[in-house]
Amino acid sequence: MIPPSRRRDALIGALAGIIGGFILALALQAKGMMSDTAGLIGLTSIESGLALHLTVSTLAGAGYGALFRYQRGAYAAAISTGVIYGLIWWIVGPLTLSPILMGQGPTWSLGEAGASFLNLTGHILFGGITGFSFYVLVTAYERWFPESHEGVSAPPPPRTRVVILGGGFGGVSTAQRLEKLTARDESFDVTLVSQSNYLLFTPMLAEVASSALQAQHISTPVRAACPYTRFLRAAVEGIDTEAKTVRLLPGIDLPPESLEYDHLVLALGSVPYYHGLTGMEAHSFTLKTLEDATRLRNHVLAVLERADVEPEVVERRRQLTFVVVGGGFAGTEVVAELFDLVHGVLHYYPRIEREDLRFVLVHSRDRILPELSHQLAEYSLRKLRGRGIEFLLESRVTEATSEAVKLDEGRNIPTRTIVWTAGNQPNPLLKTIRGETDPRGAVIADRSLRVVGLDDVWAIGDCANVPDPQGHAYPPTAQHALREGKLVAENIIASVDGGGLKEFRYRSVGLLVALGHRTGAAEIMGRRFSGLLAWLLWRGLYLSKLPGLEKKVRVSLDWILDLFFPRDIALTVDTAVHNTREKTSKRTI
Repeated sequence: MIPPSRRRDALIGALAGIIGGFILALALQAKGMMSDTAGLIGLTSIESGLALHLTVSTLAGAGYGALFRYQRGAYAAAISTGVIYGLIWWIVGPLTLSPILMGQGPTWSLGEAGASFLNLTGHILFGGITGFSFYVLVTAYERWFPESHEGVSAPPPPRTRVVILGGGFGGVSTAQRLEKLTARDESFDVTLVSQSNYLLFTPMLAEVASSALQAQHISTPVRAACPYTRFLRAAVEGIDTEAKTVRLLPGIDLPPESLEYDHLVLALGSVPYYHGLTGMEAHSFTLKTLEDATRLRNHVLAVLERADVEPEVVERRRQLTFVVVGGGFAGTEVVAELFDLVHGVLHYYPRIEREDLRFVLVHSRDRILPELSHQLAEYSLRKLRGRGIEFLLESRVTEATSEAVKLDEGRNIPTRTIVWTAGNQPNPLLKTIRGETDPRGAVIADRSLRVVGLDDVWAIGDCANVPDPQGHAYPPTAQHALREGKLVAENIIASVDGGGLKEFRYRSVGLLVALGHRTGAAEIMGRRFSGLLAWLLWRGLYLSKLPGLEKKVRVSLDWILDLFFPRDIALTVDTAVHNTREKTSKRTI
């Protein structure tokens, strides 16, 4: 049975098609083309041609109303959709059906299509007017008859409420897949909750910290990425799996809210974990969000500004020492990017000598990049050491202060900049739910991504422990989170419909790391690449994965500019860097 709203949209679409067809007929008549159009299909009068024209326009408008969903406030989308619809009708009508009815073949050649350019313009005009008229008519109808389209005889069917917590790769992937699978199904109500209103493309975060990319170019607004999903920017305060509610805090000065769900998707990601090290959280920078990357960038530039006027040699060298803790992908990429940033803008600071610069990476294992093969890890270490970056392997940090980082065996590195990439843990909020967690704090899920012991709760991404066919947990990477999000959407719908659930199976295609200075290392499908080729593969692959054409273009332009111009050193936030003497004087005042 066709829902009442569909019948309403088809009827209103038919009326919108009449309006669009009538305006198009006036335009054709003004150009003297109406009689030609009637003659092409064998009609003897303009009136007959106009009647047929309006009939076809009515059917086309009804098709528009039946196919495309009305969105309140989205008149621009209605017009653009109508323009595309008119283009499709031009291909189907003048280029295909009309020649066939006249005993000819379809006119799909470039020359024949070019001869029909005026007809194309008319169809685009028709589509745009039809789309806008449809939007205006439905808006007016809902305003004048607010309850008539809901139906009075039968109550609306109960809606399945799906709540997604987290706006990262896993959460957004889930919402996008649900949108595709339930595009015409009004029985699903999907809500995504996140503290940030954008999807961050984390593989490029180190380049934001090094001023190679603009921060907003690697972030896609969630509302744009998931236009049919209800989005709430809020912090999650608690989850009650028995009452099936989520407690939200939408703002500091706003009261908490309660959100009910039928199915809950946990995609809360991870947060930095400092292993209980004294002072590390207070005195280090992390690299998890755009705010983190921007704060680190501004700090490094402020350090250079301060060091350029620092009279004391010891303090200047302290300010020009940059320490990164952790030798995984994030730590290796950020130390390489900071090295490139500082050396690339050093000509702006004439009082700073290259000999005063020091870049140190501290790692607890015997080699960096343990995820890569031994050969590529050694290559990466050799390349970065060759540029002058120090590596303290099999070393552990014991404490951090505002003036130094302390290592085991009593070693001490004076510095004003410490970047922490040595540990993450699943969101601590997960410990408050009834589901079982592993030693890291990740929620344990089965291979269908359902939380063990909770039939209506699902977990994906960094916050989930999902077993692979060998019984080991899948790694917490973006490529896994994206595919887990798609599968969990399909399994939620299968669960609602009573169908069978699919198991998550995925084998990583490859691993890539950028080493700065147009070099990289990569393992793709068992093959190893290094140097410029690996760097190009890194950029090409991640650019292709970046959401949205606009962001791809903007990032490409940033990379092109980076080839010819020095990096931007404008401080976007007034960041103060104090030395010991200034702190002492402030305490004595």
